[in-house]
Amino acid sequence: MSVTTDIFQSYLRPASVMRRQLQAGEERALVYVMIGCLVLFVAGLPALARQVHLDPAGPGFTALFTGRLMGALLFAPLFLYGIAALSHLVARLLGGQGTWLGARLALFWSILVVLPLALFQGLVAGFIGQGPVLSLVSLIGAIVFLAIWMVNLREAERA
Repeated sequence: MSVTTDIFQSYLRPASVMRRQLQAGEERALVYVMIGCLVLFVAGLPALARQVHLDPAGPGFTALFTGRLMGALLFAPLFLYGIAALSHLVARLLGGQGTWLGARLALFWSILVVLPLALFQGLVAGFIGQGPVLSLVSLIGAIVFLAIWMVNLREAERA
């Protein structure tokens, strides 16, 4: 199946989609994390533009854009690899039998699955700004991410 079809299927049957994802290799995990970080960067651009517009005396758009791009494409993937390793170690302590790759795929695929929600959150942050609506959208996105990640990690650690 295509990645977009798998993303939407993950909202209905995340465990079965994760079983298919576990057939992939390290290359796919790297692609998933890089695409996820890039799209999360793009999702933050409306809020960045709003910040620059509301504070013209602050750092310019180019400086903020460059810093966030570096963080999203260089440091975030390394941080996420560390989180995946930590989740695998915790799962091992709780009796998990999976692999390091499985833990990485569980986290990185979960990030890809919630990208539509992240893009919506970025639009809300850019057009509405801080407030109860953004807090609600962020909370829903975080809950969905954690739920899908836990299902995916459980499936990956069963192998």
